Amino acid sequence: MKSAAVKVQPQPVAAHTHKIRVYFEDTDAGGMVYYANYLKFAERARTEMLRDAGFNHADMVAQDGLMLVVRRCTAEYHRSARLDDALEVETTVAGLAGASILLDQAIRRGSETLVEITVTMACVTKEGRATRLPERLRHAVGPRLAGERTP
Repeated sequence: MKSAAVKVQPQPVAAHTHKIRVYFEDTDAGGMVYYANYLKFAERARTEMLRDAGFNHADMVAQDGLMLVVRRCTAEYHRSARLDDALEVETTVAGLAGASILLDQAIRRGSETLVEITVTMACVTKEGRATRLPERLRHAVGPRLAGERTP
């Protein structure tokens, strides 16, 4: 008896998680993470999400002469992290457009959300002109697309 082939569709990966440890250099005089450092944590997590998806910023610059830059960023701070806290940065692709990617990021300590960040990344030439996202970038982040919002 011949069995029918079953085609299994891969399920989209809704979020990427990156772990961060708070070091002394991340804190202010009060012992809490300095507000701007959350943006650095988010940047590292975005880079690692792309790397885990098989996409590398350096290759994009070298091969295409293109870069991803922050066009818009909003952050809502709920609670502070402290020295030696173990944090997780969750990154979700919320939307793709011709030249931009919309990302939602949450920085958490356990189940507690400390900071929520929404960032629009624009694809630009070395001269700073907006241009379409490379197809291989769309292919890399497409499976992580969890939303339908416009960047």
